[in-house]
Amino acid sequence: MSVILDEHREYLGDPQRLSSFRRAITEVVRPGDIVVDLGAGTGVLGLFACQAGAAKVFSIEQGPIVSLAQEICRANGFADRVSFIKSASLRAEVPEKADVVVADQIGFFGFEAGLLEYFLDARQRFLVPEGKMIPSRLELWAAPVNIPARYVNVEFWSNRPAGLDFSPACSVATNTLDSANFEPKHLLSEPQRLASLDLSTWADSSLSYKGEYAIERTGKMHGIGGWFSAQLSPGVTMTNSPLAATRMGRRNAFLPLEHPMEVEAGDRALLNIHIVPSEGLVSWKVEISRNENSTWVSKTCSRQSTFKGMMLGEDDLRQTQPNFIPRRTSWGDARLSVLNLCDGQRPLKEIEAEVYHRHANLFRSSAEVAGFVARVVARYSQ
Repeated sequence: MSVILDEHREYLGDPQRLSSFRRAITEVVRPGDIVVDLGAGTGVLGLFACQAGAAKVFSIEQGPIVSLAQEICRANGFADRVSFIKSASLRAEVPEKADVVVADQIGFFGFEAGLLEYFLDARQRFLVPEGKMIPSRLELWAAPVNIPARYVNVEFWSNRPAGLDFSPACSVATNTLDSANFEPKHLLSEPQRLASLDLSTWADSSLSYKGEYAIERTGKMHGIGGWFSAQLSPGVTMTNSPLAATRMGRRNAFLPLEHPMEVEAGDRALLNIHIVPSEGLVSWKVEISRNENSTWVSKTCSRQSTFKGMMLGEDDLRQTQPNFIPRRTSWGDARLSVLNLCDGQRPLKEIEAEVYHRHANLFRSSAEVAGFVARVVARYSQ
């Protein structure tokens, strides 16, 4: 089965997610409304909008599933009201301003699937002044966690797999925002809300939080667990919180520590976290303190950042320096040739033949050049 299709099977197989979005869309969308669906996937949210009475839905999806979504739309009798736009939402154009923008680009921790950037852009370009957004508010929550079964994946790299030293990979593993399924038993203290974001006004470039957690039981702290709560509409909230009675089927975020920390009931965990959503960057610092004779004494500290987990080599870093002088590669030249030949006059077969002629050293056959041209044309032409 297609990996993409299987991913959307999981989405559609989550009754809590579907029920929450259906109820929220029914509550917010009024008959005659124009709706924009960002990252539409199979188009299910747009279909819910049609059922709620939307006059027109613009479903934006850049992936290949967009053609299947069109077929699904026709199969359900809504082809006359739904227009599909094959594009990333940040580059897409819609012919009419929308009354409602809806998206499920929420991620494990709330921000890392792009919702904040997409909604900021959509609010400025797609939405009427008094338009509505689904979700309308996003909360980020976190707590120290004990989850040895999940931390095994981090420790793997220090256990000499194949009898060889893979310890350099430990730094990548411990500086990566990963995922896990937390249960109440994994939490070492009461969760705290890191942020509450009104998506109709949020325009910051970063989020910062400092919090103090009271450790409630003795054990090992393996990292920070994170999740979200999304206010879809005035009467509907959706969350992946491990404490929620009606939890949706989405994993939680896991920010591991460099090494597990021994903690005791009564200890204090200080968390300092900084997030740059548009760059996917998260840095977190955890300090464990113990109360000794009415004085808090630091026991241990851990600092991590997803920047350290990016596996950037010296050449990668060199190319980010302001004084670096870039030079196009031969493959860059070939791509530029395709773009220059897309002049609105030449058919595809002529473009393929000319690219093969100009860059014969790069391609082993006409079929290979056809695939290369098709990928460039699909992304940068219409």
